[in-house]
Amino acid sequence: MSGLVLRLAGPLQSWGEHSVFAHRDTLRFPTRSGLIGLLAAAEGLKRGQSLAGYNDLRFTVRIDRPGVRMLDFHTIGGGMRRGVPRPDGGQRPREKATMVTRRQYLSDAVFTVAVEGPEDRLAEITQALRQPHWQPYLGRRSCPPDQPLLLSSTATDPVADLHTRVPVARALRHKEPPEAEFVTETAVEAADAVTELADVPESFSRYDRRYRTRTVSITTQRIPENLFVKGEQYWDLLIAYVQEEEAR
Repeated sequence: MSGLVLRLAGPLQSWGEHSVFAHRDTLRFPTRSGLIGLLAAAEGLKRGQSLAGYNDLRFTVRIDRPGVRMLDFHTIGGGMRRGVPRPDGGQRPREKATMVTRRQYLSDAVFTVAVEGPEDRLAEITQALRQPHWQPYLGRRSCPPDQPLLLSSTATDPVADLHTRVPVARALRHKEPPEAEFVTETAVEAADAVTELADVPESFSRYDRRYRTRTVSITTQRIPENLFVKGEQYWDLLIAYVQEEEAR
């Protein structure tokens, strides 16, 4: 199965699973709903439109650099004439308009993602990523991605590329084994952890968001030591991979 290779990097990312308005969490890796949201924004999908076009996609995430979890404290309202909107479309009374929210982010994280699916569907997504209708984002609209976002649209085996070709955005510490964590969408018997996430979106409607659960496995796997690089060497290897893929 052919596929795409994406690089998710930026100052901030946020991949919430149990988020509500006042408390918005982030997992330590991209969620399926967040990845579909990124692609849907690029394709110009409006809220409430069918998400069936993403059902056949399969995502494999390599955690290159986990980043640092941070908490952002917000206060909104506080005398706003128009009040604070409620989920049902109404507004909170002015005397209750001030609200405190806490939002989690990952700072300085980097992930590489293999996207597998039908070739015709991947071709449409590729075109959208190259000429996005709306700005793609890393979990939240306030988190734009660094470039390059799309590393390859012609990968014969994108998961294998994560294991053997795409550089990792960090150097190994003294005596640290050349390993990286992978998040896959199936239950793997030898996994370090298997968990169930409620992150399969059925609707992104503003007033009727629905999600199904899926099983994911987190495994630590060895990859070639020469892929662990930083600084100019990382960019040299990354550009070389992109150019090799574009030359296909």
